Amino acid sequence: MALRAALRNKCGFSGMSGVVTQLFSCSSSSHGRVYAPPIVIAQRRNSSTSPKIKVDLDQSTGVAVMHMQNPPVNSLSLDFLTEFCINLEKLEMDKSCRGLIITSSVPKVFSAGLDIMEMYGTTPERCGEFWKAVQEMWLKLYSSNMVTIAAINGFSPAGGCLISLTCDYRIMADNPRYSIGLNETQLGIVAPFWFKDTMVNTVGHRTTEMSLELGLLYNPSEALKIGLVDHLVPEEQVLTTATQTMTKWLAIPDHARQITKSMMRKPTADKLTSNREADIQNFVSFITKDSIQKSLRVYLEMLRKRKG
Repeated sequence: MALRAALRNKCGFSGMSGVVTQLFSCSSSSHGRVYAPPIVIAQRRNSSTSPKIKVDLDQSTGVAVMHMQNPPVNSLSLDFLTEFCINLEKLEMDKSCRGLIITSSVPKVFSAGLDIMEMYGTTPERCGEFWKAVQEMWLKLYSSNMVTIAAINGFSPAGGCLISLTCDYRIMADNPRYSIGLNETQLGIVAPFWFKDTMVNTVGHRTTEMSLELGLLYNPSEALKIGLVDHLVPEEQVLTTATQTMTKWLAIPDHARQITKSMMRKPTADKLTSNREADIQNFVSFITKDSIQKSLRVYLEMLRKRKG
């Protein structure tokens, strides 16, 4: 794609201008139920060329920390996803890098998920390019040879949860106000089969069925109970704990760990790889339906009324 080629030739990455809307949930849950709908935050993006991803690689330990820095809520736009994939690819090719910790530089938010404005009122071609980028992000991260740890230091609904699920291990801030889950159905959107498969592989079929149908978000203690996250720590200790945990994972010989990881994950990854084009067509066909666009429009109008 022209956009990707342009980004690869730049040291920085340009954001899209105009009004941008991100999916964000500030509600906490009880017993897996969400009592307040997700909130959409609208903000005018500036024309800054500041990168949306910052990577710090410690050559001595072989561990990279990827900081998502796309305020206000690290929404997964096409620009963001392209930059994410480029950085991931660079780390994968760097033989000195054995482990990756993914976290957020935005206070109280890990990632609020897919950028709604990539799905509302855009052309089918743009929707298809966007969805291909979402696929690419998942495939690269899910199949990575590196040890990947999600240091979840804030809200993580929808696509933010997906990023977490693709990692080998998840550490979350023990703050009852934060939540995590695949809550797409609350906006009338259906999580695709590979979102579903990733969650089934993590928490099992029945829990996934309930979670996806009801669009549930879980607070940290609930997420730990169902296995959606692996470890809870105080917020200020999330990154430190991720670094300490990484040491244990890297003590395992790379070849043995990588082959085992591939054995566990390859069937799931191959399922998407062999159906990528059909998945893109299904997404574009679904998201551009009048009924779905209407649902998104109603959601955006609700936001405008709240802001008014």
